Amino acid sequence: MVETYEGSTLKIRRLGWAGIEIESQGSSIVVDHILGWEAIEPYIGPPRTPLPEAEAVGSCVGAFATHLHTDHTDPVAVGRVLAPGAAFHRPPEMKGEPLEIGGVVGAEMVLAQAEFDQVTMSDWETVEAGPFVVTAVPACDGFGDPQVSWVIEADGRRVIHAGDTLFHGSWWLIQMRLGPFDAAFLPVNGALATFPHRQPASGLEASMNPEQAVAAARILGARRLIPIHYDGIHEPPLYEQTADIPARLENAAREAEGLDLTVMSEGETLDL
Repeated sequence: MVETYEGSTLKIRRLGWAGIEIESQGSSIVVDHILGWEAIEPYIGPPRTPLPEAEAVGSCVGAFATHLHTDHTDPVAVGRVLAPGAAFHRPPEMKGEPLEIGGVVGAEMVLAQAEFDQVTMSDWETVEAGPFVVTAVPACDGFGDPQVSWVIEADGRRVIHAGDTLFHGSWWLIQMRLGPFDAAFLPVNGALATFPHRQPASGLEASMNPEQAVAAARILGARRLIPIHYDGIHEPPLYEQTADIPARLENAAREAEGLDLTVMSEGETLDL
């Protein structure tokens, strides 16, 4: 059980795309932190705007990635933020032929040369990093690559970060074992993608859309839904986000009793 410290506050800063930075008791971690231009998949282009740097450069007690697509894993950004001796936590390595591992091989090649420690975590494994207790929970990648979501606890607060997962059937298990949640950071861009290493294209969304994110938040027992993973990349026909995201989020959240929709701009901080 995570202890609550008198006068303590969980501060969460939204970084770029899917990234967040969380501070508790003077310590910080990052999740899916990328710096920008050189980090994004070359065939879908860079994000539309420069991405915020984490505030705790060189002092984070841990870094976490939901998966190793380079719009979620940037070894340069990770190396910049980690304190000496702190580790990068990630899903297991993917094995296979070149086309099979095409979505993760770029990050893996750079990580193989990285000087920071790497900790591989699978579903339901837990690690402590400073005041944070972090658990890997099930997620479902849209292209068959290894992915987890992260449940993060500190200061008597609990949040979940779900990268760019699809809607899946483990939300109920996550809620039963670790919920409810003060905040759920969930993807909402409902991307249609056609990538060279995943042909023929499915024509189906490869990440949650607004309605699915609200449904997941409701199942998780989240008090607050904070949308991530939208508006930064839109490169049709290779990568096309779904339409009318703000209105659809508001409409779906209005029907979900007890759920607060909180839209954070990049660089904005929320106190829990």
